[in-house]
Amino acid sequence: MDLNFDLIEEQIIIQDTARRFAKTELEPVAARLDQEGDRETFLKNLRKLAELGLMGINVKSEYGGSEAGVVAFSLAVTELARACASTAVTMSVNNMVCEVIQAIGSEEQKMVYIPKICSGEYYAGGFGLTETVAGSDAAALKTSAVLDGDQWILNGNKMFITSAEYAGVFIVWAVTDRSAKKGSGISTFLVENGAPGFTIGREEHKMGQCASVTNELIFEDCRIPKSSIMGKLNGGFKTATGELAGGRIGIGSLGLGVGLAAMDYATRYAMERKQFDQPISNFQAIQWMIAESYTELEAARLLLMNAAYKKETGKPFAREASMAKYYATEAADRACYNAIQILGGYGYTKEFPVERYARDVRVTCIYEGTNQIQRMIIARDILSSFK
Repeated sequence: MDLNFDLIEEQIIIQDTARRFAKTELEPVAARLDQEGDRETFLKNLRKLAELGLMGINVKSEYGGSEAGVVAFSLAVTELARACASTAVTMSVNNMVCEVIQAIGSEEQKMVYIPKICSGEYYAGGFGLTETVAGSDAAALKTSAVLDGDQWILNGNKMFITSAEYAGVFIVWAVTDRSAKKGSGISTFLVENGAPGFTIGREEHKMGQCASVTNELIFEDCRIPKSSIMGKLNGGFKTATGELAGGRIGIGSLGLGVGLAAMDYATRYAMERKQFDQPISNFQAIQWMIAESYTELEAARLLLMNAAYKKETGKPFAREASMAKYYATEAADRACYNAIQILGGYGYTKEFPVERYARDVRVTCIYEGTNQIQRMIIARDILSSFK
């Protein structure tokens, strides 16, 4: 059992780089981006992150990546999320898209697309899996791909796609064999933004993470080259579920960052806010909320580091990733509401950032696999080990 969580120099450098960027570039504009938008500033920050090497942290250097590993990726997401969850989720998805292409793409696909995301030439990459009828049940997707000569023809819709409006390329899963049993006839494709028959649909108006756009993808007789397929024909579902497991480390890390930001703010506030002629941090009720939240967030950090280390060293990590995602996001959600409670009425106003943290963190319990699905994955894996 590996219990040494000391960071190596490269991981410390990545963490410090992300922390400095979050403090100087993201934190000053996060509230404005949440309330007003300002796409130009948001995209400029994405390009700066690419220049810092944070868009391909677990990607080989030959494709433009930093090749710093999964632990470094987790650390970076956490630091960015402390300042701006919208930016952090974009960075997390970009890294995931690069990893999928690196894992199953042809050499030509890797050389063409990964460097564009890592360098910032593409602001983002899109992960096109979810549909109206295929959320938690990803194998139920209906988008189809039919081979017509030297082209694939795609028809269908995708929902809740992060960064869709400014993504340069999308990974899209589609049914290529309708006669196959559920989940077995799905393939993976690369679709460039602007492909004939492909349009970006309406933007979702969300509760939180408002600076990050989320859209529908619409494929109407969308024609892409035959060479756009990635990996094995009809072997895409396994790829999707495997990459989602890695993505859960990113979302758990994002939740951790938001939860820490909320409690750091609330703790400083409690030390300054006075009631009954003393700081409210003197009261046991406040101290217990602080103690409980920081303890849970530290446990979440350790779960995330364990999952990240296992993935980085090539060990099975699916159960650990689900445990980390589930626990970290639930702990972060509780921490954000504790932070609001500590601030009292002020915590419910937009003048203070904790209400934004609470809105931003909520979706981490939903996307990349709901926490109810995580419980199922964890339980099934544990039960199978007893057989």
